[in-house]
Amino acid sequence: GWIINGAIVVLFLTGLVRMVISFLGYMREESALLRFIRNVEQRPESSPLKGIGAGTLIAQRYNTLLRLHESHTPINQNALASSLVASESTRSSMAKFINNTLILTGVFGTIVALSVALIGASDVLENAVSATGMGMVIHGMSTALSTTITAIVCYLYFGYFYLRVTDAQTNLVSGIEQVTTVHLLPKYQVQTDSVLYEFTGLIRSLQGLVAEMQHAQQGMQETEQQIMQTLEHYRNRADGLDQHMDTIIHYLRLGFRLRDDE
Repeated sequence: GWIINGAIVVLFLTGLVRMVISFLGYMREESALLRFIRNVEQRPESSPLKGIGAGTLIAQRYNTLLRLHESHTPINQNALASSLVASESTRSSMAKFINNTLILTGVFGTIVALSVALIGASDVLENAVSATGMGMVIHGMSTALSTTITAIVCYLYFGYFYLRVTDAQTNLVSGIEQVTTVHLLPKYQVQTDSVLYEFTGLIRSLQGLVAEMQHAQQGMQETEQQIMQTLEHYRNRADGLDQHMDTIIHYLRLGFRLRDDE
C-alpha cells in the first residue's frame, strides 16, 4: 500500500511541477504578446519586437512572416497555425500522460490489493483459523480502498489544473493567430482581394484628386477672366489718358501761343 500510494503521489507531484513550468512559460508568452500589440499600436515607426525575447512565439511568428515576405513566398496562415498547435501540444504531453495515468494507478492498486486479499482468503480457507491469513485479507482490502481514494483525489486536483493549462495554451495560440490576422497579414501578405481593395481605394483617391483639379482649374479660369477684365479696364484707362494728354498739350500750346510744329 505504501509503495503504490507513494508512486501515485510522486506521479502527481511530477505532473504539478511540469504544469507550474508550463504556467510560467505561458505567462511569459502572454506578456510578450501584449508588449508586441502595444508596440504595433503605439509605436508603429519602431521595431515591433522591441523589448521582446527572440525565443518567444510571437517573435518567431513575426520573423517567419518577415522571411516569407522578403522571399516573395505566399503565406499560408492555416499551415502556420497547425504547426504552432502541434509544437505546443508537445509541451503538455507529459501532463496529459499523467492526467490519463493517475486514475489507472488507483485501479492498479485496487487490483494488486484484491490479489493480496485473495491470497489471504486462500490461507484462511486452508487453515480454518489463521490470524496471518485474516490479517492479509484486511490489509489487502484497506490497501485497495486507500490506493483508490488517493488516485481519485490526485486525479481530481490534477485534472482541474490540467484543464487550466490547456485553456492557457488555447488562449495563447488564439491570441497569436488574432495578432497575425489583424496586424501582420495585412502588412506582409498580398492577396487578390487585398489588391482589389487597395486598387479601389486608389481609384477613389484619384477621383477625389480629379475633382480637386477640376475645381482648381475652374478657379484658374475665373482668375484668368478677372485678370483679362482688369487688363481691359486699364487699357481703356490708358486710352483715356492719351486723350487727356492731347487735350493738355493743345491747351498748353494755346496758352503759350505756340505753333503746332513748336
